[in-house]
Amino acid sequence: MTKWIYSFEEGSANDKALLGGKGANLAEMSNLGLPVPPGFTITTESCIKFLENPDFFDSYLKDDILKAVTDLERKTDKSFSGESSNLLLVSVRSGAKFSMPGMMDTILNLGLNDHRTRILAEQTNPDFAYNCYRRLLQMFADVVYGISKELFDELLEDFEKYHGKTTKDMTLAEHQDLVNQYKEIYLKEDQCFPENPTDQLFSAIKAVFNSWNNNRAKVYRELNKIPHDLGTAVNVQAMVFGNSDHNSGTGVCFTRNPASGENQLFGEFLLNAQGEDVVAGIRTPEPIAALEKAQPLVFKAFKEYARILENHYKDMQDIEFTIEKGKLYILQTRDGKRTAKASLKIALDLVDQGIISKKEALMRISPSSISQLIHPVFEEAALEKATLIAQGLPASPGAATGEIVFTAERAKEFHNLGRKVILVRQETSPEDIEGMVVSQAIVTSQGGMTSHAAVVARGMGTCCVAGCSELKISEEDRTLSCGNLVLTEGDIISVDGSSGCIYIGEIPTVLIENNEDLQRLLSWADEVARLKVRANAETVKDLETAMKFGAQGVGLARTEHMFFGQDRIIEMRRLILADKEAEMKAALKNLSDFQAEDFYQMFKTVEDKPLIVRLLDPPMHEFLPKDSQEIKLLAEKLNKSPEKLAHQIESLQESNPMLGHRGCRLGITQPDIYKMQTEAIFRSAIKLHQEGIKIKPEIMIPLIADKKELEFVKSYLTQHIQFLFREHEQEPFPYEIGTMIELPRACLTADKLAREADFFSFGTNDLTQMTYGFSRDDIGKFIGHYKKTSILSFDPFQHIDQEGVGELMRIAISKARRVKPSLSIGICGEVGGDPASISFFQEIGVTYVSCSPYRVPAARLAVAQAVLHEKKD
Repeated sequence: MTKWIYSFEEGSANDKALLGGKGANLAEMSNLGLPVPPGFTITTESCIKFLENPDFFDSYLKDDILKAVTDLERKTDKSFSGESSNLLLVSVRSGAKFSMPGMMDTILNLGLNDHRTRILAEQTNPDFAYNCYRRLLQMFADVVYGISKELFDELLEDFEKYHGKTTKDMTLAEHQDLVNQYKEIYLKEDQCFPENPTDQLFSAIKAVFNSWNNNRAKVYRELNKIPHDLGTAVNVQAMVFGNSDHNSGTGVCFTRNPASGENQLFGEFLLNAQGEDVVAGIRTPEPIAALEKAQPLVFKAFKEYARILENHYKDMQDIEFTIEKGKLYILQTRDGKRTAKASLKIALDLVDQGIISKKEALMRISPSSISQLIHPVFEEAALEKATLIAQGLPASPGAATGEIVFTAERAKEFHNLGRKVILVRQETSPEDIEGMVVSQAIVTSQGGMTSHAAVVARGMGTCCVAGCSELKISEEDRTLSCGNLVLTEGDIISVDGSSGCIYIGEIPTVLIENNEDLQRLLSWADEVARLKVRANAETVKDLETAMKFGAQGVGLARTEHMFFGQDRIIEMRRLILADKEAEMKAALKNLSDFQAEDFYQMFKTVEDKPLIVRLLDPPMHEFLPKDSQEIKLLAEKLNKSPEKLAHQIESLQESNPMLGHRGCRLGITQPDIYKMQTEAIFRSAIKLHQEGIKIKPEIMIPLIADKKELEFVKSYLTQHIQFLFREHEQEPFPYEIGTMIELPRACLTADKLAREADFFSFGTNDLTQMTYGFSRDDIGKFIGHYKKTSILSFDPFQHIDQEGVGELMRIAISKARRVKPSLSIGICGEVGGDPASISFFQEIGVTYVSCSPYRVPAARLAVAQAVLHEKKD
């Protein structure tokens, strides 16, 4: 027979799924012998049953609740609804498996009515008794009937003004009059407060069950990735009164500082108050240290209970307590919410104190919180007061403030004048790179999480919000509008790349400095991890950042990103638009020289670590100008007719460029480009070898669909490499030529490709795009609706789709490893840095993941956690 209700003594901390976090911890504390007021917990399963079928309450729960109340009456020697003058009042609180502070509902002092309040007033005093009754009336109205709390607050304020006194000075008749006026609010809302305590209890329990599905709870679960089908438990607990007298009080205390992690009690208390007064900010509380002077014996006892609880749970605790007439009661404990900085310090300190192991510490830190340790964040107090403009996709973490500019040129102009700028565009293009580099943040109204703006921003560690479709951007008029709001160039905005929010005006930022602590934790992660972590990087600055963050090599250096400078883009355009062979060869020579110097510096930076260079991937038209003015300027530089140039550019446009003339298709139709890049790679590698620095070049050929494509390109590259060795009188040294697996066909024929490839690297961005048929640049226009309607629960460009894309990867790895058991296989798409995807990559046999430099620390932690999760399972 299913058990729906548990007394506190019957549960334990291991029962969070059934009893909720609060109920499980109340049970655990009761069994530890701490002074916990007695009570019982109605299970989360009961909540789910009730929400599915409200008749469940009358059919199954009512009788069990009445039995639990009778048992509670016996334990307390008090009466909940009988004629005894020894009154039992209870609190009714929610408590889900995962902490959701303030998201669901609570009712205190339940069990009072007119008659029982008069009894309580005779036993104590009218002020205390009617204070409790008014609180019950107000909370019950809000939770059960949805009547605004403000109506009661306004009535109380008017009543005190009218009588010229506070409630503490009122007569019994005035207290009763005020209560009657509270009840009139019910009547005006067509409701009636139930006088019967049992009816109150039943209504309160149902209301708390229903609060699982209130809007704020749903939003909180969405933000914190808490499943919607868990339900909440309900805890019914004997009341203890912090508002009994001046020797009573209530408070909330953390066993360590939740902001800094410092090992000292951090909290507040109020004398002669109930718990809601502290959290609601109704009165100004005192710091917990002042309790030692006010009630030294209580403070001593609390310190001891705090020590017991932290040692027992092996983590910083958030404790709620009440003092009733000098006696201390512990009402709740839970693992305390904390900042990323505090989380890191507490975990390290607990290891040093011998309370937890290094492996336990690794599991305590969320990889997503690592970004807060290496990127600036907005000050919380200032953020709460800020005016939100709009919210887009959180494409690259960090926080920044600056003046709006709408073009890369203006960004550079403002930057040269010492002004901080935010580059706002419909979408960025490769030509915007110089403006992007000098911007504090980047905002686009179009594009997704893998758009040009997003990928480049993450690589640079620059804050970025992409696909903010609420914004209407006119680059021509230099205006940004959202609804009735219109901003122009030079106006100041603040951008939060972690939440996707954009605000009006300046918001102060803070940078958390604790690199030593972070490096210590990550060194433990490296000891545990099986997967290696590399970086996607192609500039010396990015490479240095990646090495500083502990990258174990470079999994993807995108050579197209190396052509974006002004002196390089002109040579690239000269090559693409060349009419004569001599012009083409001159452009190739100049580009080769640029790239040779780049590769020399890149190889020198990574030293003995692997560096995989991907040959040119995008279609040629991406390097060409679009508007007539830019075409005219280019024509002047190339000494060509603007009309002819425009015609050439038009002829290079493709109907579907992502499926068009790009990747290895360029290398097959225009082999001189791939030869030029390979020559640049080996010129730099040979120079380094001659200087005594032994490196091993790794070349990746993109977009292979068929073995014959790979054979063709690899054949002429190999011949060219041998020629370069001879030309430079260099003894051949090891190198590898591999391919990027980014097409479904490549996955299905991976065994054939493996015979030719020295390594594989999954390009999950394109593989996801080709598998779903979703444009990664346009998914932002509909992914929100897909999530809202539960068609998809996540963006497949951000988390690996295990059933589709993941299954193709599994097939590819299985086939390839049958041919080459030790084949190195990496991930260099966006999901390579996604902690939620890394466990899957480990499961299917990936060798390493590669991500943008600023995601390396989080990935290092995630690959360690993947191993620890595996052992735990």
